[in-house]
Amino acid sequence: MGDSLDVSQTVKRVKNVLYLDGNDDDPLLSSYVRAAYAFVHNAVGDDINEFYTDTNVSSLVEMATVSLAATYFQNRLSLSDTQTFPIDLTVDSIIGQLRGIRNTFEEKDDHSETTDKPAQSSN
Repeated sequence: MGDSLDVSQTVKRVKNVLYLDGNDDDPLLSSYVRAAYAFVHNAVGDDINEFYTDTNVSSLVEMATVSLAATYFQNRLSLSDTQTFPIDLTVDSIIGQLRGIRNTFEEKDDHSETTDKPAQSSN
């Protein structure tokens, strides 16, 4: 989701979650969507064996991105003397699922490099 990627559809989803009307917050929401997307990808890991193009994976990444971007928007101002760190349980659970799924994608490489057969000894 680089600078050239259109995040407008994701911004619309975030606005729906937040019950926001109008377009005044779109630039801010776009930056939060990009940051959330990067956070999710950094937390899960690099693409391997077309992991991020899998339909199940991409829908989970989208949901985590929307949830986290909405959390960023809702917690953008600190109004107290003590700093709080909101825990986004939705994002945490999705990242856990994505890490597990990514491990199965990573294992696809392992099957092509190794076999269950014992090594042959050359006598």
